[in-house]
Amino acid sequence: MDERSLLKQKAALKAVEFVESGMVLGLGTGSTVRYALEAIGERVREGSLKGIVGIPSSKDTEKKSQDLGIPLTSFQEHTTIDLTIDGADEVDPDLNLIKGGGGALLREKVIAQASRRNIIIVDEGKLSPCLGTLFQVPVEVIPFAWALEAAYIERLGARVNLRKAPDGKVYETDQGNVILDCRFGPIKEPEKLALDLCKRAGIVEHGLFLGLASDVIVAGKDGIRHLKRER
Repeated sequence: MDERSLLKQKAALKAVEFVESGMVLGLGTGSTVRYALEAIGERVREGSLKGIVGIPSSKDTEKKSQDLGIPLTSFQEHTTIDLTIDGADEVDPDLNLIKGGGGALLREKVIAQASRRNIIIVDEGKLSPCLGTLFQVPVEVIPFAWALEAAYIERLGARVNLRKAPDGKVYETDQGNVILDCRFGPIKEPEKLALDLCKRAGIVEHGLFLGLASDVIVAGKDGIRHLKRER
C-alpha cells in the first residue's frame, strides 16, 4: 500500500469508530470510502456491529456493500440517516466541499441532506484555502441540455469539459445523466455560484456541498485530525 492509500485507510478507520449498532448508515462512494466499507463489513461479520443497515450512494457502493455482507435498505424504509461516511475532492477551512469526482454527486447530496451527521474522510492533500483551487466543480446535467448548460456555465467564468469514460465514450451517471467538469479556479462566492447553477432547469445537481459536512477527518503525515463544523 502506498503512502496516500495508507492515509486514506487511517481516515476511514477513524470514521468507522463512530458507527454504532442499530444505526442507519449513509454509504459514500470512492477510493477512501472503500476502506470504511471493508471495516464495517468486517465488524458486521465478527458480530461487533449488529442491526445496522446502509443506504448506498451509487451502484458501485451497492455492489461492494453486498459483497462485504453489509445489510442494505432504502429511503422507502428509512427517511433519516444516523451517520454518513463519505469522501471529498476538496475541503475548505469552513468544511465546505467539492464532491463528484467519482460521478455520484447527486445521490451523495441526497444522502448528505438526509443525514443527522455527515463525516467526511480525506487525506491532507484534499485541504484547500478556497474551493476551486485544487479541483473543478462537477455539474450533473440532463443529456438533452448539456451543450446549452455548458455555454451558460462558461458565461459564469468556467472552462467546461464534458466528462468522458475511460473508453472514450461520454460518461453516464447512475441516473443516466452526464457530467460537466467546470474549472472556475478559486471560487470567491461559492454560495452565489451554487444559486446560479440551481437556476437552470437542465442542471440536475452540482458538486458544491456547502454546510453539509458536520465532521472532517483528515489523515496526514503527522497523524489524524478531527475537524468539526462550528454550530
